[in-house]
Amino acid sequence: MNSSKFLQIHTLTSYPATLLNRDDAGFAKRLPFGGTTRTRVSSQCLKYHWRNYEGKNALYKIKESKKSFRSRETFQRKLAKPLLKEDYPKQLIIAAVESFKVLLLHDNDHLDKNDHLKKSSFKDFISKENLEALHTDQLTIFGVPEIKYLQKVVREELQNLDDEFGNLNRETEITEEIVNKAYEEFNDYFKSRGKKSTIKKNLKGLKMAAGLDAAMFGRMVTSDILSRGDAAIHVAHAFTTHAEESESDYFSAVDELRRDQPGESGELGAGHINSTELNSGLFYNYVVVDLPLLVSNLEAEERQNWQDANKDLASEVIRRLIHIIATVSPGAKLGSTAPYSYAQCLLVEAGSAQPRTLANAFQQAVSTNGEGVLANSFEAMGNYIKELDEMYGQHNDRILAAMEPKDKLLDFLELDTTNTVPEVADWAANQVNGDQ
Repeated sequence: MNSSKFLQIHTLTSYPATLLNRDDAGFAKRLPFGGTTRTRVSSQCLKYHWRNYEGKNALYKIKESKKSFRSRETFQRKLAKPLLKEDYPKQLIIAAVESFKVLLLHDNDHLDKNDHLKKSSFKDFISKENLEALHTDQLTIFGVPEIKYLQKVVREELQNLDDEFGNLNRETEITEEIVNKAYEEFNDYFKSRGKKSTIKKNLKGLKMAAGLDAAMFGRMVTSDILSRGDAAIHVAHAFTTHAEESESDYFSAVDELRRDQPGESGELGAGHINSTELNSGLFYNYVVVDLPLLVSNLEAEERQNWQDANKDLASEVIRRLIHIIATVSPGAKLGSTAPYSYAQCLLVEAGSAQPRTLANAFQQAVSTNGEGVLANSFEAMGNYIKELDEMYGQHNDRILAAMEPKDKLLDFLELDTTNTVPEVADWAANQVNGDQ
């Protein structure tokens, strides 16, 4: 059986006259590397476009996939609002969800000091009917399975109150007695190690609990109940193989009424004048997939048992991811630059050795002279791979899809021919199952 544990995905993609990823001042992001400034696209930007792509091979169109909710408003929108349709008192729903929000997002040391657990603060909170009070200061990531399970837990606690007082509904007057009982009921979760352990165990047992997004790209939490998710897919910042190529683009917007009827305003047609930066470049991009971790994240299996888990979903994720990396472009200014481009080189490697980037092939900025930046980048990358193999030995299987001029690259890689992108995607997907 093939023991591949890592997939390494390398692409070279050219973009003319674009502004793919901007900094806080509106300029293209940059990276100093090898004594030369390069144009850069952040990994966060790349991942955002890949996971939100909705066309052919979209990740969330996989039947078995579960969406992740990445928001500061998850508790009010996905947890509280559905419960409001079930005719429980609004104040109790908000108070219950707020209590569980604190329980889920903080560790035990923080919970012992949290103001929301104090009875006086709880009474003040329960008097509110504003769902906005449930927002979080930072983005949280929850999956559909987690949300559905948490709705069930909150519903059970509300039902316990309903059993105590009989037929609570949205018209019920919230008395001091109900407030006191609600505080005891909700606060019990903070005091009961057994209940918290049950929640933790049940959440951990949910398949793809935190959703596809978190299974692929990870989730950071401080809670001792929610499971922290390590990223199974590691994405580097893309950068140009050559020195940055940039210009300032002066543009104006025409006021057509002033243009067509200058007598009305006494002015000609300019309605807006400004400038923006445009860049061109051939970008190297690098992605690593930790296959055992991807399978375990998707299937709720321990990492060491990944070989025994069902790998069909992970295989389909890889197949689609290859297509997306090769064809889905990041980009701002869509209407004025149409920043859509396909990779001109897609190299995928599979093996169990420690991954290593090929970025250092471009530590010395590639020349734009001679045969051109693509041919020069092919030669730089191919020569670097050859030197790595000579120094460390070749430990990876490889497959290549590339446009002309590709002959030198094939020679460096000791490959007989190139493949199509669909063939590369199928080959990569087969590595998950250990198929050759």
